[in-house]
Amino acid sequence: MADDETPRAAPRPGAAERAGGEQAPARSTGGESGHERIPISAAAQRLDTSARMLRYRESLGLLPVTKEQPTGRGHRHRRFSESDLRTIAVGLELERAYGITPAALAFALRMLSEPTTLARVRSFGERLGRLTPPPVRAMDFEKQKALRLLRQRQEQEQRPRPR
Repeated sequence: MADDETPRAAPRPGAAERAGGEQAPARSTGGESGHERIPISAAAQRLDTSARMLRYRESLGLLPVTKEQPTGRGHRHRRFSESDLRTIAVGLELERAYGITPAALAFALRMLSEPTTLARVRSFGERLGRLTPPPVRAMDFEKQKALRLLRQRQEQEQRPRPR
């Protein structure tokens, strides 16, 4: 193979690059100044996933909110901007990097946005012994400080007093 030939099994770029990152040129189909939106099938292809998986991710709340109005007989045909693709690519990269499912990522977002859910999961982690409750750590510090002060006072009391 010559130096200028591309190997057959060249590594595929990550979703972020295909979504318009630095390594893959953003594809334009003639929209004005980058505001053009593409259909779900084209978005899925750019992100190396399927339209079905994008719809599934949307049902989990993992796609940016759209402000589009329904078209035709009330059917909404979701279209994606370059910004949408970059946001979705970040989610895909998180799933790949941490080996998690879209449902797990959706739950993580839910935990971050719902204090009650976060508290329940934290409590479960503490019961398992995987998490130390934050107040306990603070109390440990205060307890150690109090013990030091008591020892110092006891040492002072045990010393003979000059007469």
